[in-house]
Amino acid sequence: MQRSGPYGFGGSGGGGFGLGSGAPAPRDLLGILVALFATFSLQFFNSTEIIPVLLRLSPAVFRGFVWQIVAYPFVGWGKNGFWFLLQLLILFWFGRDVFWRLGRRRFWLLLARAAIGAAIVALVVELARLWAGGPPLGIDAFSLMQGQLVLLAITIAAFATLWGEATILLFFVLPVKARWFLWLEILFAFVFGLLPYKDVAGFFGVVASVFLTYSLLSSGGPGAVLHRWRKEAERKIIEQRLGRMRRKRNFGVIDGDRDRDDDEYIH
Repeated sequence: MQRSGPYGFGGSGGGGFGLGSGAPAPRDLLGILVALFATFSLQFFNSTEIIPVLLRLSPAVFRGFVWQIVAYPFVGWGKNGFWFLLQLLILFWFGRDVFWRLGRRRFWLLLARAAIGAAIVALVVELARLWAGGPPLGIDAFSLMQGQLVLLAITIAAFATLWGEATILLFFVLPVKARWFLWLEILFAFVFGLLPYKDVAGFFGVVASVFLTYSLLSSGGPGAVLHRWRKEAERKIIEQRLGRMRRKRNFGVIDGDRDRDDDEYIH
């Protein structure tokens, strides 16, 4: 399923990602989209609005609502119907290729591990914030990682990991290597989420979902990835130190032969 050429929303270049992809729609992914749409719709009716509230990730986990850690990725989030549908469409585009590349079992394991891990990280950050004296969060708690947003973070990170050298047309016009979406996801969460809404716990949840997805699809898992990063950081530090030592030695070198030639020329 490895394909070349630019991947664009709507299928561009040679081979197709998005609407032009020849891969069939996985029933599992369609089921996820239906669940997201149904729970998103429930919030607009007085008789059912409590259901998504009870299922979304919230500080109520600290009071025993632990099922939210598992349920929250499948509860539609937001109030704007247009943006919600657009997010579902993008989730379908990325999720379809990731599903067929990984298979049903690995796909669900990836979603479960990354989403639950992200929720745990976000809850730990929120607990630390409360211990530090921060005010309790309201209904918009963890808004950066609710529902389809955490699934988008996971599937896009999975695509960026599996097809790192593929080219995606960002905003339909800007060609970007897929692997850069790992960093773009975090950048967008920081600029459009953390800065305006101060959702610190949600931001760290997004970062955790991206890291866990990348590490789970890389050889060795999270521990091996952290080990490689530590070794790479140590290597760069050593190279910088050696570079500084070389520069210092160059400044202190005296060319003895040249001094003798100059003295002979003067005399």
